[in-house]
Amino acid sequence: MDFFYQQVTYTFDTLHRFWEHEQVHKKISVLLVCVFLLNLLLIELNRQQFLSPSLAALIPTNHFHAIGAAFTIILILEVLSLIFILPCSFSLSVGKQFELLALILLRDAFKELSSLPEPVSFLGNETAILRILSDGFGSLTIFGLLSLYYLVQKQPTETGEKAGYLYRFVSAKKSISLFLLGCFVVMGCGNIYQALLGLEHSDFFHNFYTLLILTDILIVLISQCFLPSFFSIFRNSGYALSTLFIRLALVAPAYFNVLMGVAAISFAIILTLISNRLFPGR
Repeated sequence: MDFFYQQVTYTFDTLHRFWEHEQVHKKISVLLVCVFLLNLLLIELNRQQFLSPSLAALIPTNHFHAIGAAFTIILILEVLSLIFILPCSFSLSVGKQFELLALILLRDAFKELSSLPEPVSFLGNETAILRILSDGFGSLTIFGLLSLYYLVQKQPTETGEKAGYLYRFVSAKKSISLFLLGCFVVMGCGNIYQALLGLEHSDFFHNFYTLLILTDILIVLISQCFLPSFFSIFRNSGYALSTLFIRLALVAPAYFNVLMGVAAISFAIILTLISNRLFPGR
């Protein structure tokens, strides 16, 4: 079993070092700018009817769609960061999911913007503008509450026999992260394939969040094998429940999605405060 843990740790750490390399992030940043400019160019060419009919059917005619495409790439990068941060503490990985929720709400605000005509007008578009305000301020609220969430976190120190199980526990979580990475690639490629064929497909991030919920429950159960205690199982299960609230926020209608998102992060903050105040030594 130790051989399995060693191989998983080596594979994960190698991929993690590559992802966190400064040159990789610089190249991704340049790629993001190029994709945004390319989208603007293709949209403008389509508006001027310079594209073939088959290609024109895939390219929108509203410039604001380029913003949504750029934010989609940013979300993909954040999901990858979440996968690599999963072996860290449960609270940090949940915090990363709230960061994703804030970005998704921000992206949804820009997606609503793409439904407005060019040039933008207020009359006749009141509903879309209200949704932009709702998603925008909802994203801002969650962004602000995130600072409080991270502020109330504490970093436990693992010593003695408890620390002896830590390496195996982290290795087990790294194996789950590698599985998630594989699922992410497969689901992403399938989504791109359906989009290129013009087939109807659901939001990739919503489906991946469902997988994250199941993964969180699996980590809770695995943690019980290594560090069994009522405090740990309740705290981690509570964090998993907050990710379920996030999933509900993603499928909730306008306005309710913001309420569910704020309720989710408020639940996580209250859970952390109670854990730290009532169980300070755990």
